[in-house]
Amino acid sequence: MRLCPLRCTHFILPPKPENAVTVAVSTRVLFRTEREQKVFEQNGVEEYLRYQIEHENEPFAPGPAFPFVKALEAVNARLRELYPQSEELFDIVLVTYNHAHVGIRLINTINHHNLFIERFCMTGGSSPIGYLKAWQTNLYLSADADKVREALAEGIAAATMFVTEKLTEVSESQLRVAFDGDAVLFSDESERIFKAHGLDKFFEHERDNEDTLLDHGPLKGFLEALGKLQKKFYAKGQRLNCPIRTYLVTARSAASSGIRALKTLRAWGLEIDEALFLAGAPKGPMLEKIRPHIYFDDQMFHVEGAAEMGTVAAHVPYGIAQKHNQKRNESARK
Repeated sequence: MRLCPLRCTHFILPPKPENAVTVAVSTRVLFRTEREQKVFEQNGVEEYLRYQIEHENEPFAPGPAFPFVKALEAVNARLRELYPQSEELFDIVLVTYNHAHVGIRLINTINHHNLFIERFCMTGGSSPIGYLKAWQTNLYLSADADKVREALAEGIAAATMFVTEKLTEVSESQLRVAFDGDAVLFSDESERIFKAHGLDKFFEHERDNEDTLLDHGPLKGFLEALGKLQKKFYAKGQRLNCPIRTYLVTARSAASSGIRALKTLRAWGLEIDEALFLAGAPKGPMLEKIRPHIYFDDQMFHVEGAAEMGTVAAHVPYGIAQKHNQKRNESARK
């Protein structure tokens, strides 16, 4: 139990996992730990632990997930004002492979940055996936692509984040989350048609199936969780002042293939605040205008294009596009 991060005068407890929207973040995406990672890779675990203890009063610098976590906390502050007794809040869990000895530096860093993170999971090198399920995790963000794939295979929404030097300034009062459509919110069914048979067959398939709902993708549940919190603000007459805003940013064309995506979202009972159908145009310039705290995409070239323009983009390694990415990487190595 501790004082809340916004200098409140009362102590607050984190919500129970069954009531919360739980976001698990790894140390390497919440903070900048490249120097420490290099010590570990070059000198081994004992020297790494010694280094961390020697520097435990030096806080880590913010990493790519830091603005996202701060935005989650800003939403919580607004929710507590409107619903003082409610536990329907974001709950952030710090997940790390670190030994418990490193916990002192992590706690010092969290206090230095005035974050409200009470739940830690320090696994000492073991896989955290089982703990994620116990926490009823709604979203897992990590720098370890293998662990992200493992989480996805267990039905946990997850994405890989990357450190980028160029970061666009983002809102401190409104959480903005942007999603790709196929293989992120939706299944990769339509993407498979496109990869196997080309664009014309894809358009034909979408026209023929526009009244058939797309199956859910790995991040549909996280959008659903965001929507539930949004409705709490709507119920208090704050739709136009809601501190959560969601975006669909898709390479689909509106007239040729957009209607099926929109009908699916409506049938699911999910609202998306803004939908951008780019018809194959680059996503980076649009994301630069949106300035999301995080953007989810299943294709690395979209992630890289967004990152080049300063957007924090996370890779969702799911669906048929991953096989094409692997083939492209293998060809590049030959």
